[in-house]
Amino acid sequence: MNNEIFGNKINEKIIKKAKNKQKGYIKKFGDDRETNYNLKIGEIEALKGLNVKNIVISDKGENFNKENAIIIGNIRMGFGHYRIAMAIASAANSMGYKPYWFDLASFKEANSGKLVTHLNNLYSLGSRLSQKSKLFNKLYWEKMTTDGFKSLDYNYADQHVSELMTGVYNSLDKDIPYIATHVWNAQSAVHAGMKKIINVIPDNFPLGLHLAEGTIHTVQTPSCYMGYRALVGMDKTKDRLKEIPSEQIVYTGHYVDHELVENIEVDCKKRIERIKTNQNKRILISIGGAGAQQELTEKVIKHLLEELEKEKVAIFVNVGDHKNIWDNIEKNIPQIKNHVTKIFDSWEQTESFARDIRDKNISGIYAFYNKDIFSAVYSSNLLMRETDIFLTKPSELSFYPVPKLLIKRVGGHEAWGAIRASEVGDGTIECENLAHTLQFLDLMMKEKDILEMMCNMIVSNKKQGLYNGAYEVIKSQRSGRWNYRVRKSCSYSSIS
Repeated sequence: MNNEIFGNKINEKIIKKAKNKQKGYIKKFGDDRETNYNLKIGEIEALKGLNVKNIVISDKGENFNKENAIIIGNIRMGFGHYRIAMAIASAANSMGYKPYWFDLASFKEANSGKLVTHLNNLYSLGSRLSQKSKLFNKLYWEKMTTDGFKSLDYNYADQHVSELMTGVYNSLDKDIPYIATHVWNAQSAVHAGMKKIINVIPDNFPLGLHLAEGTIHTVQTPSCYMGYRALVGMDKTKDRLKEIPSEQIVYTGHYVDHELVENIEVDCKKRIERIKTNQNKRILISIGGAGAQQELTEKVIKHLLEELEKEKVAIFVNVGDHKNIWDNIEKNIPQIKNHVTKIFDSWEQTESFARDIRDKNISGIYAFYNKDIFSAVYSSNLLMRETDIFLTKPSELSFYPVPKLLIKRVGGHEAWGAIRASEVGDGTIECENLAHTLQFLDLMMKEKDILEMMCNMIVSNKKQGLYNGAYEVIKSQRSGRWNYRVRKSCSYSSIS
């Protein structure tokens, strides 16, 4: 049995705790590691343009075709990991591969679905509480999402949990490249014996949480590469840890959809044209899967009420698949009633809206909601191309090539996303309070310098390959590193 992570020994107390945690989940959810689920292929309406097929548990449907296939392992945990998975799928499709969607949480009858849903509910609750209680955020959530998630001990416990998610892999061909956009996908794929696994690491803050020995790890920034390479600070009892071998880590650049990267120049040119001709600014607010930004969104809209009355601003609010959030906003700000256009549960209308406004000067509030999770997430991608100011927390969206106003983080690990964006020039520094948020919003709306600088930096960054991360992830699966990696994965998958 392997009780090490990259050669770093785990404390006996942690080993016992991890085993007990696994036993507890088996007692709660059962054990389906030996079950063979019947996997079929389904359609995803919002992702048809990316030729993405959905892997589902079913007795009916299309059989899996492994020719030129890439499986994109993901989970719904907020929207972030879905969004990264969509970026990888977009790049894979543009490079001639057939992307297959493999969402561990979607398999409701399997342990993977039960476990991920349970754990995601806990994380979402923590995210919401951190925004409502400064004391909870300071004393618990910030520490958990930085110090707690950073520890190798946390990773070791997660390995035992992810081992219980392997039943849904039993019917898969183990030689098909598997790209994991959450560490539970990566770890469970290793346990299940998949042979070519890419572990796509999010954010810009090295965390032991994201390690999956037996995979190729990809990171978006040089600083992240160095932090993971040396496992810096991941065991506070040791001054120095054994490193991740260079064969198992790759710096790729930012994970961005092909459609966004391909159109950077034309989209930034449109933004600068709107600035120079004094057209209305377009502000996109994308509320994440935990729904933690509702209160701030309301305050921003109230701040812009005068501009709305004068028809001098356009606000796009995507509440994802949380209609209750929009209902609350409308209830709390009744003044916006006559300014709102709702585009609900219609992917076709969302597509046509994004297409039709390209050369128009528009005003008002446009609310987007879709009960379909794929449409809910991908709506922001369509709207990104048509917006001037993207107001978002510094999560996975801080890496996207669109001018960003970065609001207060949800979890300490997100802080470095804002640092990265502000340094490469395509986003603001993190605005940690309402006053700074509104200050930057006013500057970006009423002055020209910040938005013009961001647009120019985005174009310059593209020339340097900064946004090529999704393409580089796809290239990594054919890198020839697998002989070393498969040997390492054998002992790792024996953990129990």
